Amino acid sequence: MKIKASFLNDPALGKLLEALTDAGHQALIVGGAVRNAVLGQSVDDVDISTDALPEQVVRLAHAAGMKTVPTGIEHGTVTVIADGTPFEITTFRRDVETDGRNATVAFSDRIEDDAARRDFTMNALYATVSGEVLDPVGGWADLRRRELRFVGDPTARIREDYLRILRFFRFLAWYAHKTAPGTVEAITAEKAGLSRVSAERIGAEMRKLLAAPDPAMSMGLMQETGVLSQILDDADTAPLAALVAEEKERNIAPDWLRRLSLIAPETGADRLRLSRVEIGRLESLRRAAGLPPTEASFRHGPDIARDAGLIRLARGDALPPDWLDQIDQAAHTPLPVSASDLMPDLTGPALGRGLKAAENLWIASTFSASKAALIDAARQAGEEDA
Repeated sequence: MKIKASFLNDPALGKLLEALTDAGHQALIVGGAVRNAVLGQSVDDVDISTDALPEQVVRLAHAAGMKTVPTGIEHGTVTVIADGTPFEITTFRRDVETDGRNATVAFSDRIEDDAARRDFTMNALYATVSGEVLDPVGGWADLRRRELRFVGDPTARIREDYLRILRFFRFLAWYAHKTAPGTVEAITAEKAGLSRVSAERIGAEMRKLLAAPDPAMSMGLMQETGVLSQILDDADTAPLAALVAEEKERNIAPDWLRRLSLIAPETGADRLRLSRVEIGRLESLRRAAGLPPTEASFRHGPDIARDAGLIRLARGDALPPDWLDQIDQAAHTPLPVSASDLMPDLTGPALGRGLKAAENLWIASTFSASKAALIDAARQAGEEDA
């Protein structure tokens, strides 16, 4: 079994692997880079697994003129910078003790130990610099079938780290089409363990899951198993497939917040540790989804209006055929009246009412009302309760 990938020809990677192997150590590309190479997908990072101890990695890297950063040296990980490119190198490990969140590990010189502690078989593939694949747990066949399988007993793997439940659904959305027998049952039985996982880790996984090209099947299974309700108790994935279809039809890139707003419009920020910016965008999407496209664009901007329109279509609402053009028009047609046009006749609350009335007329007229008509409407509204 061999892989073909451009990163195998990277001189920096070759230099690093050579520094380790020339010293008599195993040095193998592992995990996502191998998995994605098999699938023909892009590779962002190349991680390396070795039987060399961290201090040996540091010594050999320095001897070869490379810099090192002890990013996780107590857990066996050293970042080596070769010709300006960072590579994470981790010593083979085996689990000594786990508690559902963290693991105590011991270093090993056996690839079998390292593979046995990984989450999924498709992530336990190793490759030499020539592309030869080492497959200690049968991940090659699973990956070729696009079948997601835990390494060993799924219940045991989940209990080692309950976040693996969410990782399962993320990997299902990105890399697989089906699940190995017994996997869904184990996840269903162990889902309560997610209460022990931090909101930061849950939020990070949900962002990646919802950003997949098409997470509808995976998210649907997540709801069926009851896992989704452990995180977002008001979520409903039923319209997600329709949203994905609308995005694809219009060649609009996936957006995890757009999808979150659709399936869980009232979701709590605490459970996913949303940022203030993300919370603000969700609130804008909720408001915009209740407005006509032109008004949504005028009040919230074209991006929010477009996403709100996609959400409405996914929910089965009807929109005009030219709704995207309407959004663009509204975004490029600013209100031709400002506060200075109404002062000093209107001030304070009266000025606010006047500007609001001008905005309403401007939108209702499809951005065609004259400036004089807008000023007149503003003055009338401002003087109503004077």
